[in-house]
Amino acid sequence: MTEQNNKTSEYKYDYTAGLLLRSLRDEAAQWWYFLEDPAVPPDNNLAERSLRLAVTKRKVSGGSCSMERFKQTANLLSVIQTCRFQARSAMAFFREVISAHSCELAMPSLIPLSFT
Repeated sequence: MTEQNNKTSEYKYDYTAGLLLRSLRDEAAQWWYFLEDPAVPPDNNLAERSLRLAVTKRKVSGGSCSMERFKQTANLLSVIQTCRFQARSAMAFFREVISAHSCELAMPSLIPLSFT
């Protein structure tokens, strides 16, 4: 029975390795694009770091009990991460939003001026 399990697991690894090799062959232009364009990083560390806050919050809090609360949390975390990425204070941005709302002024934007 153990020999049968070893063969099954061996086939599973062979199949997975085959999928990876086919992907490397068929999608080589996508996999190795960073070699052609120096502006493209060879890793996804920026994406990993930007998700870290949300993942940590979810683990600590146990997640959201409703879809509405999930969306609210996602929006807040998105603002916080965008401010962090732009080297802006999230608290200052939230103060600006609350002040603009209470005084019926135009809402501040997180879109950099170079894009507007």
